[in-house]
Amino acid sequence: MRKFAFVLAVLASMMTFVSLARAQAPKATDYPAPKPAFPGQTGAPAPQKASPPLTVETVVSRLDSPWAMAFLPDGNILVTERNGEMRVADKNRVFHAPLAGVPGVKVVGAGGLHDVALDPHFAENRLIYFTYYAPPPGEEPGVWPNSFYGRQLTLPLADRRAKPLGTERAARARLSDDEKSLENVQVLLDGLERRLLFAPDGTLFVSGADRSMLYDTKGDPADHQINDPSILRTYTGRVARINSDGSIPKDNPFVGTSGVPPETFSYGHRDPEGLAINPATGDLWEDEHGPMGGDEINIIRAGKNYGWPNVSYGRQYSGDVVGSGAQVKEGTEQPIYFWYPDIGPCGMMFYTGDMFPEWKGNLFIGALYGKFLIRLVLDGNRVVAEEHLLGDLGQRIREVQQVSDGSVYVLTDAGNILRLTPKK
Repeated sequence: MRKFAFVLAVLASMMTFVSLARAQAPKATDYPAPKPAFPGQTGAPAPQKASPPLTVETVVSRLDSPWAMAFLPDGNILVTERNGEMRVADKNRVFHAPLAGVPGVKVVGAGGLHDVALDPHFAENRLIYFTYYAPPPGEEPGVWPNSFYGRQLTLPLADRRAKPLGTERAARARLSDDEKSLENVQVLLDGLERRLLFAPDGTLFVSGADRSMLYDTKGDPADHQINDPSILRTYTGRVARINSDGSIPKDNPFVGTSGVPPETFSYGHRDPEGLAINPATGDLWEDEHGPMGGDEINIIRAGKNYGWPNVSYGRQYSGDVVGSGAQVKEGTEQPIYFWYPDIGPCGMMFYTGDMFPEWKGNLFIGALYGKFLIRLVLDGNRVVAEEHLLGDLGQRIREVQQVSDGSVYVLTDAGNILRLTPKK
């Protein structure tokens, strides 16, 4: 009994320590909010006309940490789960056994099986594209504790590059006719594993998070910045552009630039989690996670630097400033909108349907940390109003998509696919 009581006392002390640590951990609200570079760059008001009441229908449930979905021509939904499994959910709301042929995935930190997208000519070729974190050669797929990241950071830089934890990867494969397996898996690109998006010209955008583990995070002693262009363009978060077969478009901005991967389209991102083409302009829009605060929306231009890790509207998780504390720096692009504190932006889409006429032209973004769906009203390239939907569900929203009838589907970390329609 004494031993049992001792164990209980130790556990209680540990819980108290954890609670105190959490209570003492810095929060974005502990610091003054950053000043925007121009009016309307943050904190947009609520729209003059709120969204109509919604019917929220659960289409699929009990998925395991789903990350992305793609709608097949037959009405079924292809879903990725972060643990390395890909499934088809059918029209009867049943999800099937994992597809065979999915390459091995290493789940560690934010790495895992992520996005999936259909080829623009899927009806003819049945090709799909997906991103994932691959284990290094000789290592079995599996789920690893996050502490391995910390251990890796203690190694010399040369060792970190020579023996990485894994490889961010984009690949394509053929979905079998019976929708039970992947065939002829081909690796297209290494170094990125977040979102995928086909451009109108048939090229493929791939986003990837900052890989600070593979560069010297101390930076210049004077101001703790990274000023080496090859480091910025290779290891910070990037948006890449490739052809559908993995080859490099000849008009990419860094083709022929020594030391820069030729797929690089833009750089200086931290963690780009959402991509969408604005149908009004044809521009590529992106959202990304800041550190503690400073989540952003950017319009992506070829060859441009979006600031990370030298410029940010957020703070480090320790409470320290990012870089030298600048939010504006010559040679870097400004976000068109940012959030402070965090909302955790993820999948994004522009609404073009007829089911919700008041939503036409609006931008929708899933919020992980905020646990709501964000509706942004735009005036050209400026955000003029912001509304939060589905907050009563209390679910982290990973992705949002519009389907052909104009209804909207959202994917949540809780394992649900939800369909939104106007309440009758």
